[in-house]
Amino acid sequence: MTIQESIQSVQKSLDKIIETVENLSEDIIRKNPTPEEWSIMQIICHVAEAVPYWIGEIENIKAAPGTEWGRHFTHAGRLAAVTNTEARAVSDVVNELKALRPLVEEKLGGLDEATLAIESPSRNPNFGTKPISFIVDHLIVEHVSKHFGQIQRNLSKLQ
Repeated sequence: MTIQESIQSVQKSLDKIIETVENLSEDIIRKNPTPEEWSIMQIICHVAEAVPYWIGEIENIKAAPGTEWGRHFTHAGRLAAVTNTEARAVSDVVNELKALRPLVEEKLGGLDEATLAIESPSRNPNFGTKPISFIVDHLIVEHVSKHFGQIQRNLSKLQ
């Protein structure tokens, strides 16, 4: 996949998430399908936090190749995004998602093949040392797409 195809894929997934959420009731958006599963609100809050986080990790690696990147499930920013979501307005989070489209275009659009090939070690021992392209492909493109799928699964349980 080219970087332009990656950008288009992320933007398409974001558009599908936004369109889906904008057509749902607040009750459905905030309801957890089961106590162990995230609500759609938690999912969209996570996406709104995760994409800028991973873009920031790419920026850090570009500035200092070899810099350790990544996080664990217990990362404070990740957890903060999905807790206390009842205090957030759905419209605000949707606007954050909409703002990701130009951010993705700007930041990923500036990556060339040489930059995508820069390798750095992950904090997650399961990943080891990976190129920036891994972060783009798996932690941005695939990640956003999977969360759209998660929203669809939630809806199948809630409606």
